[in-house]
Amino acid sequence: MTDAPPIDLERYLDRIGLAAAPAATEDGLAAIQRAQRLAIPFENLDIPLGRGISLDPDAVFAKLVTARRGGYCFEQNQLFLRALIALGFAARPLIARVWLMATDVPGQTHTLNLVTLAGHEWIADAGFGGAYMPVMPLEADRVHRTDDGALHRLRRDAQFGWMLERDGGSATGWQRQYSFETAPAFASDFVQANHWIATAPESRFTGWRIAGIVLPGGHATLMERALSIRDASGSIERTLDTPDAWRHALAEIFGIRLTAAEVARIGLFDVGDIAA
Repeated sequence: MTDAPPIDLERYLDRIGLAAAPAATEDGLAAIQRAQRLAIPFENLDIPLGRGISLDPDAVFAKLVTARRGGYCFEQNQLFLRALIALGFAARPLIARVWLMATDVPGQTHTLNLVTLAGHEWIADAGFGGAYMPVMPLEADRVHRTDDGALHRLRRDAQFGWMLERDGGSATGWQRQYSFETAPAFASDFVQANHWIATAPESRFTGWRIAGIVLPGGHATLMERALSIRDASGSIERTLDTPDAWRHALAEIFGIRLTAAEVARIGLFDVGDIAA
């Protein structure tokens, strides 16, 4: 998508918890990205629910804003892009290769946004499913720290263009997250990538039930039944053994409210264990 359709900006800002529209500045860009990541979860649950993932702009808005659900990168960053343009930013989408957890050269299965401010280019990403990635100027080797203590940088890769790397403080050091070029991306690129992600047996999104949300100073992830919460107060790792516990965590931590029937269709628990 290169031409973003209009958006109901008032309802979007309410959804992400901003009382006023940020200015089209570096600080405004960072504020709106941060607000969306704190408010709208990353999730793929419509895939195991059998609904698929629509990139129709009205469907994305209805799901992420009206129904107060979440989505993955193609939904999140489409919504983000439409809001940025409505706020007066010069922005367009890019397509990327995700290297995190890859064992070979990955396909182009991620999208982010390129924003031009006062003649300088920045990347802005409200849809990467891992820990928070900051708004970053398109400059090589400049290190940025986020409030979870992680470091982030862009470097130039001779084969794959810009490479985003993150150092979360572990023994592994800098790890590749995704790579991208700044050439224009088009609606057909996203339709094709989204179809593969949502339907291919090899896709992690057809095999796993995933939810994630950025927290102040950290991140929470629900992968199948495994709940992980890391923030300034410490970390929690536990397995959710009952459908009630899973459904409660999904609602209270990630803001995703599913019916008992939907939990049954997710397929993580025996149907007889799920209360109405």
